[in-house]
Amino acid sequence: MNRFASLLLLACLSLMAGCASLPPPKDRIVSTASADTADTRLGRAVAPYIAMHPGKSGIHELTAAYDAFAARALLADAAQKTLDAQYFIWSGDQVGTLLLEKLWQAAERGVRVRLLLDDASTSGLDPTLAALAAHPSIELRLYNPFAQRDARAWAYLTNFGRLNRRMHNKSFTVDNQVTVIGGRNIANEYFGAGSGIGFADIDVLAIGLTVAEVSTEFDLYWNSPSAYPAAGFVGSSGADGAAALQSLFDAARADPVSVDYLNAVRQTPIMSELLSEQIVFEWTTAQVLYDDPAKTLDTSERTDVLLFPELMKRLGRPENSFDIVSPYFVPGDEGTAMLAEMARRGVKVRVLTNSLAASDERIVHAGYLKRREDLLRAGIVLYELKPTANKAKLQVEGRFGAGKVAGLHAKTYAVDRARFFIGSFNFDLRSARLNTEMGVVIDSTRGGDAFARFFETEAPLIAYEVRLAAAGEGLASGEASMAQGARLVWIARTASGEEKRYDVDPETDWSTRFGVGLLSALPIDWLL
Repeated sequence: MNRFASLLLLACLSLMAGCASLPPPKDRIVSTASADTADTRLGRAVAPYIAMHPGKSGIHELTAAYDAFAARALLADAAQKTLDAQYFIWSGDQVGTLLLEKLWQAAERGVRVRLLLDDASTSGLDPTLAALAAHPSIELRLYNPFAQRDARAWAYLTNFGRLNRRMHNKSFTVDNQVTVIGGRNIANEYFGAGSGIGFADIDVLAIGLTVAEVSTEFDLYWNSPSAYPAAGFVGSSGADGAAALQSLFDAARADPVSVDYLNAVRQTPIMSELLSEQIVFEWTTAQVLYDDPAKTLDTSERTDVLLFPELMKRLGRPENSFDIVSPYFVPGDEGTAMLAEMARRGVKVRVLTNSLAASDERIVHAGYLKRREDLLRAGIVLYELKPTANKAKLQVEGRFGAGKVAGLHAKTYAVDRARFFIGSFNFDLRSARLNTEMGVVIDSTRGGDAFARFFETEAPLIAYEVRLAAAGEGLASGEASMAQGARLVWIARTASGEEKRYDVDPETDWSTRFGVGLLSALPIDWLL
């Protein structure tokens, strides 16, 4: 998620800030996912496969960024009755606008569109949202909204307790027959568009039982006390709202970035596979897990509303291996102790996270670097993604400008090569205690084996392996670590077997390391 340097100031002021709540939502109609969609195009397409696999879910991983965009766009085109979308970030850039047009076009055909957006990242979008909400077939709700639209920083200061808790969930469900869930927000950087920073991420396209579970989750959030009709906050669009929106869509499609991007997307194999209904699914058991939205307003630290305990229970007690991919890895005291205990009883624990140079949220590194020594001493293997890792399995297949960072955004965990999770949950205290999250646990030895092979063959090439320095192996520059005085080395490998060693965080300058090191001394892990 977006974390700002001003978070430090907010943390200091949070003791003074109030926890004022908004009044209950008004003029809101309770609605649920439609069960009468078997006769839709998608319903007829998936019915034979579901009949052959009763009680199962069909899962198709979307690791390539273009595939992930194509899946959402084509599903929206195929919608005939309902389209439900829930996102933490929906940007006003090219990708965000192109997909908003898909929702608008579906609504124009009479499809009921329900769009639930966390309000933390909607700044500047109120006119667009107002025009969308004015459409008779679109209902738009804002989750945990800001009453002060033009003074969000002040709103944080005066209402930090509530506004610091966000909805991080992500799902896209059409006709209650097909769903896409995973880690991607809706913005250029998650779908390989443009020449800016790009993120490696994973979604799953699912049919079967998983779809009903995602719809149940969506309805729970849609009708929760934190979901407010957008019109009460973004205002009315006026008589020319629809025309202005159409002009926005026309401009987005004509934008050279969009033209190049859509041409590239059309060349992907998944386009023809989806259009011809020839996409291959793995049929298996799967379970959608999610926080109760009560987590947003209930600060009593109840564990019965939290995803994390259920996630660990569903993944099962690791006996052989526990592999973690998390861009923001802040395990805290309890998480560090849990992972160390696993490693000490013989479980192979491997972690891939962003390096300091690759991270888009370097403040988060402050909560991670102080744990590295303890994790390494317990026998845990740590990999940190190189900022130039643009050919990794998890990497977006987009275009990166010179010097731009290619960062990690996928959140996935695998146990014993048999079960794995894909979703929005970072292995950090914010995901565990503050934000709401969701994802799916999939039983699959095929997927588990692929995940393990990634760590065995690709991770060592696309990431630095962090190690404790051997006796006598020091920091050539004399620079001491700000965290526990640990002496670490970073090993970069090539396909030819060559190794290069670094004695400080690679591709970073002294001031960045010093600043993050200072932040690591502060008790801010819970905010990160």
